[in-house]
Amino acid sequence: MLAATSGPKVKICGITDRHALDACVSAGVAYVGLVFFPKSPRHLTLPAAAALAAVVPPGIAKVALTVNMPDADLDALLGAVPIDVLQLHGGETPERVAEIKARFGLPVMKAVGIAGPGDLAALADYGSVADMLLVDAKPPRDAELPGGNGLTFDWRLIAGRRWPVPWMLAGGLTEDTVAEAVRLTGAPQVDVSSGVESAPGVKDPDLIARFVAAARG
Repeated sequence: MLAATSGPKVKICGITDRHALDACVSAGVAYVGLVFFPKSPRHLTLPAAAALAAVVPPGIAKVALTVNMPDADLDALLGAVPIDVLQLHGGETPERVAEIKARFGLPVMKAVGIAGPGDLAALADYGSVADMLLVDAKPPRDAELPGGNGLTFDWRLIAGRRWPVPWMLAGGLTEDTVAEAVRLTGAPQVDVSSGVESAPGVKDPDLIARFVAAARG
């Protein structure tokens, strides 16, 4: 099934098995996210990721979530897994984002954590070099994970704001909150991970279907 065109596009991040992938395909998502970060319960080995990526239908973009990954590891990842978009979810600088784009020739999505007004300037900085922005909730200082923590931020901070590249809203979204989040922010795309899980790293096909339906309003 091709991704749905009505309502915001949906990305389900942290897919780890075929059941979750099939649920994403049935729901008509636009993106599936594969996580390459050993501290995450959603982390995939390269062989496991390659097996999943091989059965993603045309029309659904395969996104690799990486965190401060060096070039050698990116080379290995992209040599093993067919990826459409690189998602940078660490402390990569704008210069590093531009470097990765130039070296690997893939669209780059940069996650930017938001907790307060002082964080908004970074969106403009990264928007000048990335192909897409992921506007996410800023993790606590002591957090093990840079995302997927189920945290939200004050969506009013970005209400009516636009950037020079496409963007996606993330951060603690669930089937109960996504419609309001889209209404407040005007988000053209939304991303969810923990909000469609029955346990950390375990995607629930029913929650995926309900989230996508709620996102479309």
